[in-house]
Amino acid sequence: MSTSETLTEIYARSFRDNWTLPALTDYSTDKTDTYAQMAKGIARMHLMYEMTGVKKGDKIALIGKNSPGWITVFMATITYGATIVPVLQDFNPVDAQHIINHSESILLFVDNNIWESFEFEKMPKVKGVISLTDGKILAEHPLNERKIERELKNLTRKFKKRYKKGFSSDDVNYPIMNDDDIAVLNYTSGTTGFSKGVMLTYRNLWGNVTFGIHSRLHFQGSRCLSFLPLAHAYGCAFDMLVPLATGTHITVFGKIPSPNLLLKALSQVRPNLVICVPLILEKIYRKQILPMITKKAMRWVLAIPGIDKAFYSIIRRKLVEAFGGEFEEIIVGGAPLNPEVEEFLSRIKFPFTVGYGMTECGPLISYTPWRQFIVGSSGRTLPGLMLSKIESPDPENIPGEICVRGVNVMKGYYKNPEATAAVLDEEGWLHTGDMGTRSEDATIFIKGRYKTMILSSNGQNIYPEEIEAKLNNMPFVSESLVVERNKRLVALVYPDYEMMDQYGLTLEELPKEMDNILVELNKLVAPYEKVDRIQLIANEFEKTPKRSIKRYLYNA
Repeated sequence: MSTSETLTEIYARSFRDNWTLPALTDYSTDKTDTYAQMAKGIARMHLMYEMTGVKKGDKIALIGKNSPGWITVFMATITYGATIVPVLQDFNPVDAQHIINHSESILLFVDNNIWESFEFEKMPKVKGVISLTDGKILAEHPLNERKIERELKNLTRKFKKRYKKGFSSDDVNYPIMNDDDIAVLNYTSGTTGFSKGVMLTYRNLWGNVTFGIHSRLHFQGSRCLSFLPLAHAYGCAFDMLVPLATGTHITVFGKIPSPNLLLKALSQVRPNLVICVPLILEKIYRKQILPMITKKAMRWVLAIPGIDKAFYSIIRRKLVEAFGGEFEEIIVGGAPLNPEVEEFLSRIKFPFTVGYGMTECGPLISYTPWRQFIVGSSGRTLPGLMLSKIESPDPENIPGEICVRGVNVMKGYYKNPEATAAVLDEEGWLHTGDMGTRSEDATIFIKGRYKTMILSSNGQNIYPEEIEAKLNNMPFVSESLVVERNKRLVALVYPDYEMMDQYGLTLEELPKEMDNILVELNKLVAPYEKVDRIQLIANEFEKTPKRSIKRYLYNA
């Protein structure tokens, strides 16, 4: 691949070169489309856009579960020159409709079951709504005079007329876009409760895709299980955009990935690369590995030199097999990995690495292959694509805000110059809001969010995430949030009811158990990080669609 290729040229060449190879498999139906069939689907959509008057730069909204149809709409839109607006299916209908209106989308592609909760009259700029489930028209604006409905009925006839000799690989040629044109308008659902439209350009996507290709994260004929939400930048880039640029076979997992369903799918697909979020690894560690290695007999056995290595080798082999057995590495991203889990995985030499990114970089900022990965880090700033700096008098030792600049950095927030100016300075540095340090070779070590940092009475910086990571490994703790109340640290804890049932612990006994946990926790933290008390909460913390706790709701 030549680095002079534009994003659309990369895809045109990939689709032609991999014409007969499998491209997309729907896990639920086992139906597979080759690159030829996917390219034909994209060409049909291009013709439909043309017939219905979609112009370059028009916004096309897309909301639904991961599916081959979802991927086809996304790829057809960016290779046509329109802007795709992927909306997470977890957004409530009011928020989703607000995003569709704010983005000025003129078409909406949506799953039938999601559409049932929408009110078409509240989206006045949308000319038509098309089903992702069966491709039929679901609604059309009265002023459009059923144009989309008519053209959809004529689509097959007009497609055959355009490609009289049949659609072939020679017909795959996409227009070259301006690097600064907006390819994706991705609405974040930040923990501040305010959704902003991140303008990701063709250059931003190109930076992520070319890095993935050169790093051989995916390669021709490799296998990938796409289970993270494709509407989110992380899954979008590395479970879809990079695989389709290399000739990878993507199996699309449309269900909500519970660990059991996911492990079954991984054993069937046997992917060559696994992209995942910390929650999955942490659940396996806490539910399966931790009970095994904390038994008294096992602790005694592991103290014998030599036996520990053999035992860890067995665990490593079982874990590798659980994830399909044929992957080069697992890339963990989207949130920090619990340090205890990370240290254990490193000890058993499990092939994992932790990357760092954000939607505003589409998403990648730093990554290191697992063999060079430094435990506790979030990888090295992407060489040749991104620069990083720490706003601190001593960037290697004193945490400061992480700032990044380069090819992957967004154009700004859509129709929001104030929010853009707040994070993008005049020199093009993106102020991430994350606090950390940076080694000389540009490896990043994240401490926590700037907004969540607590200043202790003696001037020490406290990062609640670090205390929470320790607390979340304690028995009977499902998840936690450390907040400041009256100048003291309080840990809000949502109990692990499943573990309570398993050990026969009642709700009446739980407070006493939490007192013991508090004592253990305070032995593990610095004196200025000691938690004053644990407060139990009855219900799970409210979260954003990407499963981050909405911290602002609990700071009062």
